[in-house]
Amino acid sequence: MQSVSLAADWITIGTGFGTDMKTLIFNVFIPVLCGIFVLVVGFKTRAPGPTLMAVIFAGVVWGLSANMATIKDTTGDTVKQYDTGGNTVVQGDQ
Repeated sequence: MQSVSLAADWITIGTGFGTDMKTLIFNVFIPVLCGIFVLVVGFKTRAPGPTLMAVIFAGVVWGLSANMATIKDTTGDTVKQYDTGGNTVVQGDQ
């Protein structure tokens, strides 16, 4: 039987292109795009509600991209759990 990986390791693929490229994307492009997003929403709507929601959304995106290593480890553990689970029955799956 062949083993099949259910999820690609995108961080490793990005590192294959070069650590400088990955650093540039995560430390420069994503924060700049989040800032541009907030400015565009603020100038287009000229209302505090949508601008505040844009700030919150941009913060979530920026925060998740900054913690990519933690997300990678958590996702990898989940995939391994389901790959090796096989015939095990977890309480509540019946």
